[in-house]
Amino acid sequence: MGGINKALLKIGDHSIVELVSHVLQEIFSEVLVITNSPRDFEFLELPMFRDIIPGRGSLGGLYTGLKACAGDYAFLVACDMPFLSKEAIMYILERAQGYDVVVPRISGMLEPLHALYSQRCLPYIEELLAAEDLKIIDFFHKAKVLEVPGEDLQQFDPQLLFIMNINTPDDLNEARELDKKRMERQANVSCFTESQ
Repeated sequence: MGGINKALLKIGDHSIVELVSHVLQEIFSEVLVITNSPRDFEFLELPMFRDIIPGRGSLGGLYTGLKACAGDYAFLVACDMPFLSKEAIMYILERAQGYDVVVPRISGMLEPLHALYSQRCLPYIEELLAAEDLKIIDFFHKAKVLEVPGEDLQQFDPQLLFIMNINTPDDLNEARELDKKRMERQANVSCFTESQ
């Protein structure tokens, strides 16, 4: 995106990170922002933490988040996912017992940036960080992992838009169009309901 902070891009009236935080705050009593540019996110009025080990990407963010988190589990999402589904997240949370990781598998691909992680993952993450292996899924073979099929999550989000993230201007345009259509549908439903 040409060096622009994707989290701050607008879809409709809100920045992407606001859309993300609104959904998470409906579910969790504690929502943390892991960022090395905290001034950019002061407007969220959420606790912020800098990476414990800078320059380690999403794995470093997960590590910092788990270390900062008060609970036994942390739910990790990227800051550029504008269409999170509260119901899909709840479905994942309900499957936590007995597992270290609960992660969607959609179209054959795992979605580690929309997944639940136990504090028990910390030693595995530390091993990867020490080896400078920054791929989150590279510790999964050591952990108890439950893969949630995309088909299970389609009952909440038929198009599985919750995994969409914004990497290019085309992605942003597509997300804005999807949001516009969704708002139009909601307006139509509202008008229909009011006319009854």
